[in-house]
Amino acid sequence: MDYLPLFADLKNRPVLVVGGGEIAARKIELLRRAGARVLVAARDLGHELQALLEIDAIEWIAHRFEPQQLDGVFLVIAATDDNALNAQVFDAANARHKLVNVVDDQPKCSFIFPSIVDRSPLVVAISSSGTAPVLARLLREKIEALLPANLGQMAEVAGQWRDKVKQRYRSMSERRRFWERAFNGLFASQMSAGNVNEARRTLDHELENDSDNQGEITLVGAGPGDSGLLTLRGLQVMQLADVVLYDHLVSDEVLELVRRDADRICVGKRAGAHSVSQEETNAMLVELAQQGKRVVRLKGGDPFIFGRGGEELQAAKAAGIPFQVVPGITAAAGATAYAGIPLTHRDHAQSVLFVTGHLRSDSEGIDWPTLARARQTLAIYMGTLKAAEIAAGLIKHGRVASTPVAVIGCGTRQNQQVLTGTLDQLEALAVAAPTPALIVVGEVVNLHGQLAWFQYSAQQGARESAVVNLA
Repeated sequence: MDYLPLFADLKNRPVLVVGGGEIAARKIELLRRAGARVLVAARDLGHELQALLEIDAIEWIAHRFEPQQLDGVFLVIAATDDNALNAQVFDAANARHKLVNVVDDQPKCSFIFPSIVDRSPLVVAISSSGTAPVLARLLREKIEALLPANLGQMAEVAGQWRDKVKQRYRSMSERRRFWERAFNGLFASQMSAGNVNEARRTLDHELENDSDNQGEITLVGAGPGDSGLLTLRGLQVMQLADVVLYDHLVSDEVLELVRRDADRICVGKRAGAHSVSQEETNAMLVELAQQGKRVVRLKGGDPFIFGRGGEELQAAKAAGIPFQVVPGITAAAGATAYAGIPLTHRDHAQSVLFVTGHLRSDSEGIDWPTLARARQTLAIYMGTLKAAEIAAGLIKHGRVASTPVAVIGCGTRQNQQVLTGTLDQLEALAVAAPTPALIVVGEVVNLHGQLAWFQYSAQQGARESAVVNLA
């Protein structure tokens, strides 16, 4: 270990910065966030530091560096483009046993600035010991994405309960187990959802009823397939799950992101072959949560758009199970974007309708005149088996047979295919398309030829549009 990681308390402590330009300003921003009293020695001040000087946020003590300026300061930073001056600062600081950092000159640093993930009071610091700062920054970005933004607030609330927990649990091991349950349970979920008052009540309840082991249900939208479209919140919840109930529409690459030791239960439904009934799924969700487990219900697309998510949460509500919802990118938004088909366009469509293709055999209750209006886009989910009836109904009620249509199979996935043609060819397109598939009806489909950009080709290692055109 080349450097010992330390967190220094700089509140109201004097720190000398030699230099007045942009690099000095970046370091001073960090120092000010830590509460340091910043002293500056520089010939001139840049715009940022001049603005700080005007509000008395820094002290400009001299126009040039003198070794005696080091007396009484806590840390020293040299941030100039003058190598000789930087070396002078380093030598003078070392002679006085002061920790010194010469910016971008690792051999002249007795301390270094790490890459920081700031969730104050929780702070994560990453360092490559000055050898590869860009690598450290990239790692920081990955960690930044994984840590909830309100993690610091969670730490603050937990800090307010420390004395209560100490009074309730005398041994350190008992306190540790309590906080492990809290940080992995309902309290953490409520804090992540921004429900601070309810989270405080949960801590009180769990202190008074330590035998309680209440679970919860989180409904998560997995998006249309590409794991890059999974939301950050969805990933965080999946990493905390004890058990995950998922549909067939959830892609393998999204499932790979589930916590490794979580139980996985497929309750998927395929057209004509329901492996688990909706009632059984509802009952399973409630039963698992009542066992004290953190249950994630992972659904393709968005759980509230033709996903029966509302029904599942109604069952949770009736059973008194806490729940939350993490929205997902719905197939109509994701698949059409990857196919280069805008859902709206001022020259072609001023509105879009999301419609389910699960039609009753008699087609009663369908507002065909509304669906058949011109200059609007129809995004039809689960419509391939009823493609013939859909096309016939739209044409009968006024949509011309030559209206452009697309069937997007396996949208956003590596095997995405976009089949285009006209409304009177919809049945043939639907038969040829891989599933899951989305049907798009409207003039915006014509833009696919110009805007198609995505399809991963394993052979070519590149992205191209896979198109079958029956027009």
